[in-house]
Amino acid sequence: MRGYVKELYDKLSGKYSWEREFLQAVSEVLGSLNPLMEREPRYRKHRVLERLVEPERTIIFRIPWIDDHGGIQVNSGYRVEFNNALGPYKGGMRFHPSVNLSILKFLGFEQIFKNSLTGLSLGGAKGGSDFDPKGKSDNEVMRFCGVLMDELYRHIGPNTDVPAGDIGVGGREIGYLFGRYKKLKNTFEGTLTGKGLGWGGSLIRPEATGYGTVYFASAMLSAHKNSIEGKRVLISGSGNVAQFVAEKILDLGGKPVSFSDSNGSIIDTDGITRAKLSWVMELKNQLRGRISEYSKEFGAKYYEGKRPWGLTEAEIAIPCATQNEIGRDETRALIDNGCICVVEGANMPTEPTAVEMLHDAKVLFGPGKAANAGGVAVSSLEMSQNSMRLSWTREEVDRRLQIIMKDIHTSCLSAARDMGVGDDYVTGANIAGFRKVADAMIDQGVV
Repeated sequence: MRGYVKELYDKLSGKYSWEREFLQAVSEVLGSLNPLMEREPRYRKHRVLERLVEPERTIIFRIPWIDDHGGIQVNSGYRVEFNNALGPYKGGMRFHPSVNLSILKFLGFEQIFKNSLTGLSLGGAKGGSDFDPKGKSDNEVMRFCGVLMDELYRHIGPNTDVPAGDIGVGGREIGYLFGRYKKLKNTFEGTLTGKGLGWGGSLIRPEATGYGTVYFASAMLSAHKNSIEGKRVLISGSGNVAQFVAEKILDLGGKPVSFSDSNGSIIDTDGITRAKLSWVMELKNQLRGRISEYSKEFGAKYYEGKRPWGLTEAEIAIPCATQNEIGRDETRALIDNGCICVVEGANMPTEPTAVEMLHDAKVLFGPGKAANAGGVAVSSLEMSQNSMRLSWTREEVDRRLQIIMKDIHTSCLSAARDMGVGDDYVTGANIAGFRKVADAMIDQGVV
């Protein structure tokens, strides 16, 4: 960063010095925008960046609920409505003990550009709570979701803000949240996405983030005269995104070789087959077990307390767990083990210094705001189906998802090359996403 952009960042970092994740996300975006700010001074004239880095609205509230033993528990609830220049706020709800305002501001800020890149009419937002659904009964989760929605319903709606799922918020939680919303508002409308198929959900929505990430990876490799076929793929995480990344990798002829969870990683050099993947899906989705059990079932190597990066040779790495899981040491191990492509299935899983190392080593890098936009893309398709009271086929939704991900790839690559930075997908994604939002903000005046 330099000049005007650096001055802006320094001022913001002084104001929010404790919000580490948020400042990291802002730094990554602003660093890419230097050449655009110099080429098109109108963005500075209209103070677009100053407005863009501040949420339009931040809602913070307490959530008191009663557990199964009659005890009173208290959690914090948040909704950060960052920008609605392109359409209603859109972004997930995360339930996890690590949730705080910094993490949600980082996610909401990223969501602005991610949603812009889809080409759909969506603003950016994020929300959640430090509530941990793990180990809670269905009744406890239902009571918690009900109290959360007692406050949140005032701030959301199909043309205002449309939350979705995220870490800790799956079909069960969306169902409870939607049921309470419907009761409070006395209306059935598409205010949340990720709903059940029988009551307004969309086919392909559970698969969308994972499938979309692989479609983006495939487009990157194709643009560089390569493909996923025959490639070994390291995957972190073992939840929804990781599972469907593995499934689509298998569809395209690749070989997934790893999964992980918060306790450690498994490496299966023979490859995770469809039968093994089905076993993992049952383990994680129904039995809620640990990935270490895979090693006992299939004889694979388990590495306690380790992430999969660099534990075996692989050409492709797809982090699908959480932020900042790939640092300098992991990146060096990936490069040394023959990695040619890293694509982010999670949000900001690669540290800034690691991204620089990948660029220096000529490793293709797909940033999360572009690569994992498939989830929000299909959420928007769910919103469209709800508005029309229609339900599209699996093939139709998947076809639209593939088109969206290919268009995102084209937008990123075109913007990068237009700015003279070659195949820098980070810069391309930031500039392509920013331009659309910034132009809309200028058109709509100072609001």
